[in-house]
Amino acid sequence: MARGWESKSIEIQIEEANGGTNSDLKGGLPKMGIDKNRKREDLLLQRARILQEIASARNPRYRILLGETLIHLDNEIDQFR
Repeated sequence: MARGWESKSIEIQIEEANGGTNSDLKGGLPKMGIDKNRKREDLLLQRARILQEIASARNPRYRILLGETLIHLDNEIDQFR
């Protein structure tokens, strides 16, 4: 009996190391939800980077371009709300 539990534990560890595709679908978000969440997090990171660049930019035309990029990212992020 202990051997069965041990092999199940090893199987779970191998699944998690390989990306945990089955465990993600069982206990957490479905794959579509995970992809959507990753996309939103990616957009938020891009937004933070753009804000940092706006703060340090000296060229007014570049600041305008960054502002337009920020507006576009905000619109993309709003689609996830």
